[in-house]
Amino acid sequence: MTSPPTSSEDVRLRLEIAYEGTDFAGWAAQAGQRTVAGVLDDALTTVFRTPVKLWAAGRTDTGVHATGQVAHVDVPAAALPNAYPRSPRPGDSEFLPLLRRLSRFLPIDIRVVEIVRAPAGFDARFSALRRHYEYRLSTAPYGVEPHRARYVTAWPRDLDVDAMHAAAQDLIGLHDFAAFCRHRPGGTTIRDLQRLDWARRGHLITAHVTADAFCWQMVRSLVGALLAVGEHRRTEQWCRELLDAPARSSDFAAAPAQGLTLAGVDYPPDDELASRVLITRDLRTR
Repeated sequence: MTSPPTSSEDVRLRLEIAYEGTDFAGWAAQAGQRTVAGVLDDALTTVFRTPVKLWAAGRTDTGVHATGQVAHVDVPAAALPNAYPRSPRPGDSEFLPLLRRLSRFLPIDIRVVEIVRAPAGFDARFSALRRHYEYRLSTAPYGVEPHRARYVTAWPRDLDVDAMHAAAQDLIGLHDFAAFCRHRPGGTTIRDLQRLDWARRGHLITAHVTADAFCWQMVRSLVGALLAVGEHRRTEQWCRELLDAPARSSDFAAAPAQGLTLAGVDYPPDDELASRVLITRDLRTR
């Protein structure tokens, strides 16, 4: 789904958002479910006193967190004064009063950390160059410390991080990742995976994953396959062989959602935003 054309009387705002995803049924608004977009849409609609809808760079799944989600919203220019009856103080950014006011309407597991006017041609999803995710696991014998338990996956077995890292390098590049994606009608599974590496610090193991875009459950599936390598249940070459599969493989399970965080989204310079949208909308085929 794409965002609708912006009316000449609308103002497009760019929002940077953080959330702790444990108690959300993902990003996308769903009837009868508590979702990140649903809660934010309600809060923004209340503040602006007119219905508005957010469009995100990445529609995270149930239980997935974000420290650098990016979204845009189109607001009627006439509704902007409803959000902050008082003018910003000298030296404050234009939307600082809105940021403060919005925080009072949001639960503690969502924060809007920045609001700015979006440059011409900006679309949070289709203008994006790449998304960055991090996946965290702990192999500590006692599990995960309580203050980290909601965003680090406890792993009960030791892992060969060097083998995982070596296997991951065979996946870098432009490939069809059908073996690692849940099917979406009309979607493509061809992605440009730009980074997939692993680092260990004591018991904490972190994967850094970057691609131009991700298909449904791709990051968790990549991690799940590499965990099989790290436990020596599969060879390092096995992951490369999976790239030949025409559909989601049943030979491994996706890693649990709680360890995954959307860490950031990159965009081109302002004068390249519109052309980036055209590139992104060009559907790749196998």
